[in-house]
Amino acid sequence: MEKINSTLLTEFILTGIPYPLKLRTFLFVFFLLIYILTQLGNLLILITVWVDVQLHARPMYIFLGVLSIIDMGISTIIVPRLMMNFTLGIKPISFGGCVAQLYFYHFLGSTQCFLYTLMAYDRYLAICRPLHYPVLMNAKLSILLVAGAWVAGSIHGALQAILTFRLPYCGPNQVDYFFCDIPAVLRLACADTTVNELVTFVDIGVVIASCFSLILLSYIQIIQAILRIHTADGRHRAFSTCGAHVAVVTVYYVPCAFIYLTPETNSPLDGAATLFPTAITPFLNPLIYTLRNQEVKLALRRMIGSPGTKNEV
Repeated sequence: MEKINSTLLTEFILTGIPYPLKLRTFLFVFFLLIYILTQLGNLLILITVWVDVQLHARPMYIFLGVLSIIDMGISTIIVPRLMMNFTLGIKPISFGGCVAQLYFYHFLGSTQCFLYTLMAYDRYLAICRPLHYPVLMNAKLSILLVAGAWVAGSIHGALQAILTFRLPYCGPNQVDYFFCDIPAVLRLACADTTVNELVTFVDIGVVIASCFSLILLSYIQIIQAILRIHTADGRHRAFSTCGAHVAVVTVYYVPCAFIYLTPETNSPLDGAATLFPTAITPFLNPLIYTLRNQEVKLALRRMIGSPGTKNEV
């Protein structure tokens, strides 16, 4: 009977995030603006890196361009669906749509983790081994590393989607969340989810912990190298090349660790934390990289033809 009923489940209903009804219009407009600005900001970064000859062949900016693509993808997967929470009526998501949303979120999210690690390694080589940097990290190698990150991310996303939806779902179909993510969907399974929860914790925990550990190790070496620089201007320039990356890593990893590596509490803070990697971080990344990265700001000025920037480096 359980098997028969599980075949009848063809859609899920996402309950969204709780909010006062009087703020419905404000929240819809707010997230619409967040989505539009996220797409425009990341598209601007992508175009700048692609067009500017001083950036598009440098590994760090190849990584930055790929990060913009990922941010645009994550925002597109999550935010439009979130905005439907602030409209009238019930807006179900099909079973296949739920599978796709979970897969692509974890595919792009894990790829982003790997990419942040590659960006930290790139900064480590640039600051700690500057003479060997052109040999150890070039455009061709960076493209291969990015391809490896995409492949690893797709495998991770497929593993999570297969493990989650191999279980029978025979009702109810109300997902107590604003998108199809593993913990919320597993609550609806008509079977024991212990193995899934363990594998999810270990798999996501290994990805987050290993990437974060490698990033931390890279920055320990970077800080030690920077402190050995004798001039204040030299130290400032070295720190400025890393500041944007440190900021985006912090904004991304802290909420992810809170969501997936802490006991489930059904607290409103869980939903608020999830908004960071799904909606806020993709919006903030272009701002962080344009406001804190001098080379990107100069490239933007060159692209729009501002006088006095042609010869700046």
